[in-house]
Amino acid sequence: MSTTLAPGGIPLSLFRLRTEVVYGDGCATNIGEHVVAHGGERPLVISDPGIVEAGLLEPVTSSLAAAGLAYETYTDVEPDPRVAVVEAGLRQFQEQGCDSLIGVGGGSSMDTAKAIAIWSRNPGRLRDYEGLDQFGQPPVPLFCAPTTVGTASEVTQFLVVTDPEAQFKFTIAGRMVPPLAAFLDPQLVLGLPAPITAATGMDALTHAIESYLSLLATPLTEALALHAIRLIGANLRPAVANSRNHSAMANMLVASCLAGMAFNATRLGNVHAMSHPVGAFFHVPHGVANAIILPHVMEFNALAVPRKLIEVGQALGEPMARLGEMAAARRAVSGVQQLEADIGIPESLSDVGVQREAIAAMSVDAMKSGNIPINPRRTVQSDIEGLFERAL
Repeated sequence: MSTTLAPGGIPLSLFRLRTEVVYGDGCATNIGEHVVAHGGERPLVISDPGIVEAGLLEPVTSSLAAAGLAYETYTDVEPDPRVAVVEAGLRQFQEQGCDSLIGVGGGSSMDTAKAIAIWSRNPGRLRDYEGLDQFGQPPVPLFCAPTTVGTASEVTQFLVVTDPEAQFKFTIAGRMVPPLAAFLDPQLVLGLPAPITAATGMDALTHAIESYLSLLATPLTEALALHAIRLIGANLRPAVANSRNHSAMANMLVASCLAGMAFNATRLGNVHAMSHPVGAFFHVPHGVANAIILPHVMEFNALAVPRKLIEVGQALGEPMARLGEMAAARRAVSGVQQLEADIGIPESLSDVGVQREAIAAMSVDAMKSGNIPINPRRTVQSDIEGLFERAL
């Protein structure tokens, strides 16, 4: 497809999606046949203890067994997975002679599976592959099934791993990183605890808004992001109120995926640049950190993209009649704040344990992010420090 230019005149593909997206109740029971179709014989299923306890692996493992596959499981994934967690999964993958991977869970499980898929084919340290397309050999076949409504790792070219020694989250990205197939099965998200629905839903909203405002946005990504915002505005409150509400949860699952398709092409902005060090320093859940920071960055960006923020507010259902341009843009900010209050998101970073003394170091880390240059308003380190102060 035709190309556009990023800041600095770098040509970028207008849109690319490597992943086949399968949607519908019970579609996770088709994973086995997809693995076989791609030549897999011994997959390793990557997940976490909570998914096992909730019984969400059963549809996947039953599908693998029905397809005649001798599968293994690695279920020790933790939130914000460390390099050591990925390394333990890689060791099991190699010792058991596995040839493919299935990530079942939230972003941590899917990112761990992505990292193992890359590392199994590329020697050295995992952090050697930080950045875009820094690995030479393509990953092993990977399939993903999300069990939350926020990360969209099932369709994106990015994965994030924590380096605890450096208190730093690093990103690996590449055109071959996305899974071969993603299975959006509403049955895997029904009954999700309300705080997780709220946090991951706000993660999806942050993805959609930052993609929509990104300097790399195109008409295709804007369409995906804006519809994701509409779906989240209409469905996140009822999903948090009752995660057995099939329509609300299914729509949130789709919205998350749409937002992922959008930011897979555009990347994100200041919110994600800031939330990653918050998670690395203070272990704040990623969606919660994004949600707290999001209104402050939207307010900061209003000067640069007021018309786009008005469109965000309209997609969320905010009334805009008889408001001037900047007032209408700020109505989008207040709409996000009200949504967060309604679903129980903490008001400030201090409420989740972030300390003022860390702002300088977190700001340095945030400025290393590739999301800073594509934020719609030019940003320097003092701006990031000020945003952290306001969010505190």
